[in-house]
Order: sequence, then structure tokens, then C-alpha cells
Amino acid sequence: MADGHETDKNIEIWKIKKLIKALEAARGNGTSMISLIMPPRDQISRVTKMLGDEFGTASNIKSRVNRQSVLGAITSAQQRLKLYNKVPPNGLVLYTGTIVTDDGKEKKVTIDFEPFRPINASLYLCDNKFHIEALNELLESDDKFGFIVMDGNGTLFGTLSGNTREVLHKFSVDLPKKHGRGGQSALRFARLRMEKRHNYVRKTAELATQFYINPATSQPNVSGLILAGSADFKTELSQSDMFDPRLQAKILNVVDVSYGGENGFNQAIELSSEILSNVKFIQEKRLIGKYFEEISQDTGKYVFGVDDTLKALEMGAVEILIVWESLDINRYVLKNTTTGEIIVKHFNKDQENNQSNFRDSANSELEVQDKMALLEWFANEYRRFGCTLEFVTNKSQEGSQFCRGFGGIGGILRYQLDMSALGVVVAAAAPEQCSRNFAGLIQDITLLSDPEKLDPVISSGSQKRLGISIIQNEDMMLRAASFGSRPCEHMHPCYENPMNDSGLWSSAFG
Repeated sequence: MADGHETDKNIEIWKIKKLIKALEAARGNGTSMISLIMPPRDQISRVTKMLGDEFGTASNIKSRVNRQSVLGAITSAQQRLKLYNKVPPNGLVLYTGTIVTDDGKEKKVTIDFEPFRPINASLYLCDNKFHIEALNELLESDDKFGFIVMDGNGTLFGTLSGNTREVLHKFSVDLPKKHGRGGQSALRFARLRMEKRHNYVRKTAELATQFYINPATSQPNVSGLILAGSADFKTELSQSDMFDPRLQAKILNVVDVSYGGENGFNQAIELSSEILSNVKFIQEKRLIGKYFEEISQDTGKYVFGVDDTLKALEMGAVEILIVWESLDINRYVLKNTTTGEIIVKHFNKDQENNQSNFRDSANSELEVQDKMALLEWFANEYRRFGCTLEFVTNKSQEGSQFCRGFGGIGGILRYQLDMSALGVVVAAAAPEQCSRNFAGLIQDITLLSDPEKLDPVISSGSQKRLGISIIQNEDMMLRAASFGSRPCEHMHPCYENPMNDSGLWSSAFG
């Protein structure tokens, strides 16, 4: 599970991705869109003077409409820069201009922010689009990885960040070799040899803790650890009780190299290139793999779907909240125009186009008070629920399975929670209608993959938790999911599954 700093960084990266997507789609008329990037230690006065010179140059543009748009954008940039006394520590990014909306109307926009890490680009461009190349560079991985190159002659500690490698420390040892001499003292010589090897491994483990554990946070200061060497020392170190468990959890790979020292360091980097390029990929696979493991082992410490996840969040039961970074669901705060009641609903694009969702059962109109992307709401509010927020993609097999089969939202719980007791329900009318409802439900479930690939995820051990059972309705047989297996007082005459007092089927996909 990521710490608070890592979670904040992931949220900043998600916000940058969302901003890039919006800026990339924006288009304007003429050259009325300004992209301005100032690196750290730049001077506000220099950029202000440059904008003043550009204002004079833009006054000579022949096209009246384009001239007014460019002058307006430069003026907006000048006014926004007046809010800053100096360039922020990580630099300053400013986008301003007149864009054309989807319905053909013109709209003035101004966006300025400090990046989540230093930006080294310096840019000023007037164009019919915003230039976001420098922002894309911000998203390139700058994770730092630790390397321990260990053989019989010594150990090297190093780090790799981006394309920069650094040697932190290296030391040499003189270990006795195996030999056949000694006579009656052979066992004593062997014990001395093993003792020196043990001391060597212990010293390496202690130095690894010194270099790769941040004393302020007591957490590793590297995203991953690579162990390399030409002998068996690297394996012995990784399995040793003297090696810090916090670092053992960070081991990404153990590689064999032909050399020690810096040559071995370079070779270890080459051999680990695939692992390093996919480190986010690996972290995502581990996270979703842990989520699937909770399901397959029938622990009851999992939740999926928007409604179930939000209910678990309100109870403070969610430890890790997992959401797809492209989840296209909006959160609506609606007000009943008749009763004044405030209602919160969550709709996808198709549901937004259905006007019946904006009316209650009495056909009263529900007025939109607030609309926000559910992802953005999670990013702002997750701390209130005491959970960790993790964004995943659909690029890995596990990620794709999570997004398609579980709706792209779920959570790992702190304790077992019976969602059926919370009244997560779907309507059930006549048996034929129930069949149609369940058929649609099973269609969602089987989006995961074919049945052979579905079984490892929802195993027989978890079928009791998910309530997967065979339901027969005349000539129709289908697998239905009804969350929870606790018997209820009322039973539908056509099915063996329980119904609650209101005659509603409980469902895992409510």
C-alpha cells in the first residue's frame, strides 16, 4: 500500500493527465492561444517585459478578429502573472486564450499552476492550440531504483533515476577461498570461512538499510531494488533474516552478472531494463492480484461497483480504494423541486442522456445542483474516509479484467462486511422479468473472459460469498449473482434465493 506522499503524487499525475487530455482537445481561431512555461529560478519581471514586447508586436496583426484575440490573451497572461511575486519552486505553467467549444461558441480560458515536480522547459508560443509536450515529459517516470551488486570481492550500492545513475558506496572484502588443506583443522578453517561470509552479508544488509531507508519516514527511498552479482551472495542476501523486510518487499529482480563493481552495475541496468520500464505495470498487477486474491479466498474483505463501494467508504471500511483512471462516471447532487430533498446520484454517459433519471418516482423534477466527475470527487475526499486511493489502467491483463468485469471501481476492506445487510438491491418483478434482469447481470459478469478464465477469479470457495447459484425457470437455466447467502424470511415461489421484506432481490452489482 502506498504511503500518503505516494498517493498525493499519484493524484497529481492523474490531474495532469486529465488536464493534458482537455488541453490537447482545445482548438482556437488564429493564433489566440498562448502556452507559457517558466522554469524554476526564472524571473517574473523578465517574462512580463517579454509579454509587453509581444503586445506591441501583436498590435500590427492585420486581421481585426485575430488581433483582438491575441491581445486579449496576452493581457490575460499579464494579469495572471501579477498574482505571483516570484516563480514557484517547481516552475510555473500558464495556458490562456480563446477556444472554440463543441457548439461553435468562443470561450476564454486561463489555466495556471505549479507542477508537482520541477519543470526544466522554457516556452512561449502563440498558436491555434495549446502545446503540452513539456507536461507529457512530467509524466515520464522519474522513480529511483536501488542496485546492490555483490560478489566475492566486494559490494557496490547505487541508484538509477531516469537516465542518471549514481554510485552511493562501494567496499571490497578479502574472503578465504575453499581449499583442501588443514588436516585436523579443516573444519575449523571451514567455520572461519563461513563466519567471514556471514559477517560480509551482515555488513551489506546493514549498509543497504543505511542507504535505502529514509530515516525521517522509516520507509524505503527507492521504488524498487535490484540485486546483482556473479556468485550466490545476492540470493543469500535476499533470503537472509538480517536483510531489512522493508527492502525485501521492494526487490524487483535478482540478476546474474559477469562482473562486480561499476561494470557489474552497468550490466545489471541492462539486464533489468524490461523490469524497470514496467515497474508501474508490476505494481498495478500486484495490487489487482491482491484484490482478486481476496475474492478467490472468500475473505469477504472486498467490494466492487459504485454503490457498494460508496456505502463501504461511508462506513470507513475501505482500506485501499481502487479506481480506473478513465472511469467515466459523474456525481450529481440533485434537488427535488417539490419536496426540496437533496439526492446524490451517479450516472454514466448513457444514463445522463436518459431524462427519466432526473425525475423521482412521483415524476417530480430533480434539479441539478452540482455536477462533478466521480474520480475528481474521490481525489478530493478520499482522506475523509481514511483510505488509500490507487489509480489503475486497463493495460495489464489484470487491469483490463478489473475494468471490464468489476466496473473499474472497487476496494479492499479492513474487515469483513456483509453488503446484503446494507440493502443493496435491484428490482424484481415477475419471474420472467427476474430472468431478464439476471441475464443482463450475467452478461456483465461474463465480460471478464470465457468461463475457464472466470473460474480462477470467482472460485467455488467464493461462490457462497457472491451467492452464485443455479436458478431454473421453466426451460431457462442461468447463473445469477445475489450478494450474501444469509437466509431471509420471505422466499420467492419460483426461486430458492431469498428476498427481503420489500420483495427485492439483493445483488452484488446493485
